[in-house]
Formats: sequence, structure tokens, C-alpha cells
Amino acid sequence: MRDYLKFYINGEWVDPAGDAKTLDVLNPATEAVAGRISLGSAEDVDRAVKAAKAAFHSFSRTSRAERLELLQAILAEYTKRSGEMAEAITEEMGAPAWLAKSAQAAIGAGHLHTAIEVLKTYRFHEPRGTTMIAKEPIGVCGFITPWNWPINQIACKVAPALATGCTMVLKPSEIAPFSAWLWTEILHAAGVPKGVYNLVNGDGPTVGAAISSHPDVDMVSFTGSTRAGIEVAKAAAPTVKRVAQELGGKSPNILVDDDGFGDAVKRGVAHVFNNSGQSCNAPTRMFVPQGRMDEAKAVAKATAEAWAPGDPNGNARMGPVVSELQWTKIQGLIQKGIDEGAELVAGGTGKPEGLETGYYVKPTVFANVTNDMTVAREEIFGPVVSILGYDSLDRAIEEGNDTVYGLAAYVQAKDIEKAREIASQLRAGQVIINGAGSDLMAPFGGYKQSGNGREWGDHAFGEFLETKAMIGYGEAVAAE
Repeated sequence: MRDYLKFYINGEWVDPAGDAKTLDVLNPATEAVAGRISLGSAEDVDRAVKAAKAAFHSFSRTSRAERLELLQAILAEYTKRSGEMAEAITEEMGAPAWLAKSAQAAIGAGHLHTAIEVLKTYRFHEPRGTTMIAKEPIGVCGFITPWNWPINQIACKVAPALATGCTMVLKPSEIAPFSAWLWTEILHAAGVPKGVYNLVNGDGPTVGAAISSHPDVDMVSFTGSTRAGIEVAKAAAPTVKRVAQELGGKSPNILVDDDGFGDAVKRGVAHVFNNSGQSCNAPTRMFVPQGRMDEAKAVAKATAEAWAPGDPNGNARMGPVVSELQWTKIQGLIQKGIDEGAELVAGGTGKPEGLETGYYVKPTVFANVTNDMTVAREEIFGPVVSILGYDSLDRAIEEGNDTVYGLAAYVQAKDIEKAREIASQLRAGQVIINGAGSDLMAPFGGYKQSGNGREWGDHAFGEFLETKAMIGYGEAVAAE
């Protein structure tokens, strides 16, 4: 039982202001209470913002070497506790132990490594004639992060913010707050100066709104649903702060008719089922040549049947989804697919046999889906694949782009030139070709209602910097 009832403000663990309510955090595999957190208030946010604002003056003027030393200390502490981090992620959101260790916890270290490498050579000053272009830390940053890849979303914001000299207030998801608590202990042990990093737990309508609207927060970075992102933007608008958003997705996966087709179907289905379908960039709309629909159905069905959910602390390939609310939403959308005439190839409604306790979802595949069906339009955020047939690649590209989202897209083709041509026409922030692995230096973010701004690598630094032109600065100055 984890009792995480304090907040981290100005370098100390402190009690909430006033009589704070507490929230039980459930283990989604057992439905049992695994811990408690306090729900913060606008007053708690104000205390944290004041601490961050006070710390900004000195931290923003630290040297590159000082910030490198700090990030390296954080990475060293993180490495010591990576096993604990993986266990916390499994407990809070149900990721299988293998996934929590090899991907969920590992990517936190990955973002720290990346920030360190970028910081070593990043140009904060660039002379142009007698003008100096300076990139300076934006100020106090508010971070609102989700539960699906909890430490990934925290690390990819906090690491570049620290690297660029910003101070910050974090509100992690109240559904999966354990990893954020450990992250905070790691930063404290690494010697992050007082006030530079602050943690306030709470819900979106209270703490999230207070961060978004606070006049002394200079930018807010939000990851979550498009619906919630709109509310963040509205709350931020009166203070004209910068808003960076990484939101929903309904990513197309276009498979070309060639001899790699079967492997591409299997890879695409498995990608969706990874993390129980709870990834905003999952390739949930698979476009296949109409003449190979039957083959796609057979491969997808076999893949789904092999991807058995189960106890995340055991050898299961897939764990539960995060909550009863999420489970219920997914069930409704699966039923909607059935009702609208999509062909159910695997899975369906209800819990898998033998898994009556826990928020488990059957790995589900629909075939002969049309792009106007709900399962092809709405982000399901569960282990559900929709297979759509196409008569021409031009039509596949057109329907692939026919969505309000634009976070990611996927192309599978043996002919790399053909793959590149398709990729160039897809309206998405990332296009992954032939199952290429993740690249932490590649910018991550979306077109359209998938958000704005970019995270990861050197592009992330730009989100936390203001640009100043000092005209008449002088000749013969060195770039830094």
C-alpha cells in the first residue's frame, strides 16, 4: 500500500493546503486499492508556481556545464532505481513486467540520455552579422501528463526543460501517480535545486486547470485526449502563454501488395496490442489491398489468438487496460463496430475467459471496415484493430488522411522508393516505414487535432526557449 499524500514543493515534501481529499489508486489487474494520493487545490498549485518562479532567476542563468552535471546525476539515480520504476508502472497501469522494464521504464533513461547529448552541442547563441540571436529559457512550465506511458511523458518534458534552464510544476495522472512519485524522489536525490521542480497531484478540472490558467506559468505542455487538450488551451488563452499539446490519434497503416504482406499484417496487429492498445500513435487502421483481405483476416486472427492477456506480473504478452472507465468505453466501441456491420474476426465484447477480475479486454480485430464506421473514426485506446480494404494506393492514402487526427502513420512496402512516396503524402507528424524502431532524436507530435509543438530530441528544446534578437551586438562574436 503506497501512501503518497504529500506534494513536492520548493525542494521539500509538504502537506496539502487545507483539508485535501484523498483518492484511492487501483491496481487494474486486481481491482484492489494499491495506494492513495492527496488531491491538490489551486492553492497548492499557487505555492508550487511561486517556488518555481523564485527559482527561475538563478536556475535560468546556470551554465551548460552545470545543467549537464545535473542531468547526469539524475540519470545515475534513475539507473539505480529503474527496477523500482518498472514495478511501479506495472502496479499503477497494468503494463506487463517485461514491457514495463524493457520499454516503459527504459524510455525514461532514454530521454535523459537524449537531453544530455543534445545539450552538449545545442546552440543557444548564434551571431548573424552584428545581431546576436539568443535562445533563452521561457520561464515557469506547467506539465500535465497521462497514465498510458507515464514516465515517458514526464521525462520527455522534464529533461529538456531542465536542460534549457526552465523551472516547472508537474501534475501527473491521478490514475497512475506512483512512477511520478519515484521520479520526484530521484530528482531530489540527484540534487535538483529547490523550487526548480515541483509536484502537485490532483485531477484535471482542479489542478490541471489551475496550472493552465495561472498567470505566472509561462508555458504549459499537455499530453492526453483531444477533448482535454481543448480545455487546457481555453484555460491558457487569457494569459497568452505558450501551449504545447500531444493529443489523440487514429493512425493509418498502409500495406502494399508485395511478398512481405503477411509479416506486415502480423507486425501491425502486434503493434496495436502492445501496451493493451493504450498508445496514441498505435496503427489502429490497417489498409490492405481488397484482393488480400482474406489473407489479412487469417493472419490477424492468428496473431490475436496468440496475444493472450493475463497477469502482468507473469508471462502474459498483454495486461489489462488502466481502469473500469476505460474498459467500459472500449466495450461500447467494440459493440458499436458489431452494430455498424464490421466483420468481427477475433475478440469481441466481455472479458477473456478466466480473467473475470481485472480490466482485461479481448484482443479484437474487425475486418471489412469502412472509413465512415465509428471504429475507424474514434480513438478507442484499447487492443482493437480495424482492417479496411482498398482498390488503389491513391485511395488508401486519401482515406488514411481522412481523419481529424495526424499524430502518426505507417507504411509497409518492400520497395523503399514506393514506401517513401507514400510516406511523403501522409499528413502526420511521424511516419514509420517498415516497422522501424523508435528514434528518440526524431521529433514527436501531431498535425491537426493531434496537437501542436514537438517533443523528443533537439526539437523539444525549442518548446522551452524564447528567441531574442540583440541588434548591434557587434562583429566577431563566437557562436555558443
